[in-house]
Amino acid sequence: MSENKPIEVGSFAPDFTLKNQKGEELSLDSFKGKNVILSFHPLAWTSVCRDQMLDLDRHFELFAKMNTVPLGLSVDSVPSKTAWAESIGLKNLPILADFWPHGAVAKSLGIFREKHGFSERANVIVNGDGAVIFVKVYPIKQLPDIDEIVAFVREYHETAVDGNVDVQHCVKAEKGPVCVDDGRNKGINATGE
Repeated sequence: MSENKPIEVGSFAPDFTLKNQKGEELSLDSFKGKNVILSFHPLAWTSVCRDQMLDLDRHFELFAKMNTVPLGLSVDSVPSKTAWAESIGLKNLPILADFWPHGAVAKSLGIFREKHGFSERANVIVNGDGAVIFVKVYPIKQLPDIDEIVAFVREYHETAVDGNVDVQHCVKAEKGPVCVDDGRNKGINATGE
């Protein structure tokens, strides 16, 4: 596990700008108004990392229909990302190089393994206002369950309304419901009181 505590649901994710596999700069702020899945994998060129990125790529259009952009991130360099994206046949998924300063984005989210020099395998989902709405760190050799991510995004997307939500948005999680006051409610707690 990382030496730091992962960012918490309800916190705001710090902005960043990184290059993707095409050498294009992308910033988190450029996706304002959209949900963003920050899917961290330790290193390119491993089978679990490949499968994690291919799952996101296969679901890219589905996520787009739910106002969500998936991004893959690791500490690999842009040339490595470019070669890897081509070798595994990524069609749509941007994979970002958190290369320099080394692992800075992973560090800012509390999911960097200093001892190993790479990030945890983790998914952090940020809503259109920059609030973290989902955080999960996985065992390093475990493939994240894409169905869990799709279900979470679908449920969140279906409750996204224009400010008239009466209670906090709650999603079932392993440790009980996760509730997020993302500005859509009227200050009423999760029990409706």
